[in-house]
Amino acid sequence: MSSADSTLRKLEAAKRKFDARSQARLAPIISGLKTVKVPNPDELIRLHETLLFIRAYPASARTAKLIDQILKRVESWIAGLSDNDADLSALDDPGVSGIAGRSVTSNFSYPVARWLVAKYPAQVSIDWDWFDEEDRFGATMPRFLPLLEEDAMVEAHVPYRDWLRAAKGHERGLAWLIGRFDSLPDSENVKANLYDSLKLHITWRYGFRSSRTGMRLTGRKLFAHNSPLIVRRDISLTRELASPPMPIERLSHAEGEKILDVARETSAVRYRELHGFTYGDVDRVLKADLGRGTIAYVMGVPAQNRLPLRAYHAAMMFKNGVPVGYFEGLSICERMESGFNLYYTFRDGETAWLYARMLRLMRQLLGVRVFSIDPYQVGHENEEGIESGAFWFYRKLGFRPVKPELRKLTEAEEARAAKNPRHRTSAAILRKLAAGHLLFSLSEKPDDRRWDNFEVRRIGFAMQRRMARDFGGKAQAMRQQSVAIVSEALGRNAGEWSPAQKAAIENLALVLAMIPGIKNWSSQQRNLTARIIRAKAGRDEAPYLKLMQKHAALRDALMKLGSR
Repeated sequence: MSSADSTLRKLEAAKRKFDARSQARLAPIISGLKTVKVPNPDELIRLHETLLFIRAYPASARTAKLIDQILKRVESWIAGLSDNDADLSALDDPGVSGIAGRSVTSNFSYPVARWLVAKYPAQVSIDWDWFDEEDRFGATMPRFLPLLEEDAMVEAHVPYRDWLRAAKGHERGLAWLIGRFDSLPDSENVKANLYDSLKLHITWRYGFRSSRTGMRLTGRKLFAHNSPLIVRRDISLTRELASPPMPIERLSHAEGEKILDVARETSAVRYRELHGFTYGDVDRVLKADLGRGTIAYVMGVPAQNRLPLRAYHAAMMFKNGVPVGYFEGLSICERMESGFNLYYTFRDGETAWLYARMLRLMRQLLGVRVFSIDPYQVGHENEEGIESGAFWFYRKLGFRPVKPELRKLTEAEEARAAKNPRHRTSAAILRKLAAGHLLFSLSEKPDDRRWDNFEVRRIGFAMQRRMARDFGGKAQAMRQQSVAIVSEALGRNAGEWSPAQKAAIENLALVLAMIPGIKNWSSQQRNLTARIIRAKAGRDEAPYLKLMQKHAALRDALMKLGSR
């Protein structure tokens, strides 16, 4: 057994123990890592993740400081393994990627590629070893490289790197390429689609501060743990959702930009992108103190990047300055589809408490009270969800399956567990349980139960049927008629809407035009609908949601359209 392995075992055993005796033993173990040699990548990964966990849940400021000092050695450990010709590919697995001293290679979207070039031009390049879209590249690049058709239209193997080298002076040429796309007169969506079609893979050789190892938010007093962590059985969602409001402040433009940069970094080093981080609005970033050293930064997106019907909000969560996960909320009226991802490293921590606090925050900001979990979150076509038993995490917090057959299966499994505490649900049963949505409602009133069978895509399906039946499949004709119907019903002239409001009314009109009797709505209902349209295109989508919650007729119609 290596000294590293022995130290690891001691660290892993102590990471959730906060009594004085355990902590007294922990400090010398951590200090001993200053001289330890890590023999292989697997032990390095275990050590790295354990140290990060302790850094997020330290018993003292001294422990946190020691951890940060040790983590600065990670790059030298990796260099030592490399010198010994160790296979380091395990360090690039999506579950653990982002360790200091490594890189990520991915086909990042145009907005993220452009952001990387602007932020880290010397650290990013095209990885030609992954390049396999020569036909697409040859069709697109002649607009930037005159006479490229001379090669691309007839040659089997075009030396694209040589063409880029000649144009830019460097064969990798990513900054040059992004600059050419930026100069196109097309809309951002067209440029993004054109760039994404190339399927270019970008390598980002990130620095220490962008890595999972070194990424920190500083300037806040550390929360030291001196008692056992809060576990799931201690959490009541009903109680949490009724708890006092949290302190919230709006960040300045510069502060919002910094947080969005960190959110993009922590996602990109994990091969991930999140809509709210990619397109986040730097002027609408909120900072919320969840308690226990945990801060959530909530952001919306600008009007041009919003969803047609649902309001969109994302959040990045930090525990004692360490990024531990993200949250995504898609809301319509008082119903929110919540996506919660706590990074694997921190799932032994206060996961249930953190999730409950995030739902409380969303209720405070948006007024939502019905929370839905998508089947993917609990394992539908998601083996990680099956392996982690995600269904039972949500079920034990009070979520219920909406499909009757899944409720029966759930109750049968719960009965088996009651008879035999050692019973564990099989993977096969978990896959069956993951076949439908889970719902939690702050109120169990029959009216809230009407959200059980709601899916926003059903509204989309109804719209496609209307387009095929009444407009011969012509989307533009349907849009024009819908806007005319709604403008007339609301008593509004199309000329009074701003450009952003026009886009909002065009999307919402498609739905509103399908509502029977909209022309008979009262003047109060029509005026409220006009305010909803303006709010959808406003600076923040929270007012849009809260106004929808007040419009009983619209809420009722949306429920019916989405539940058919």
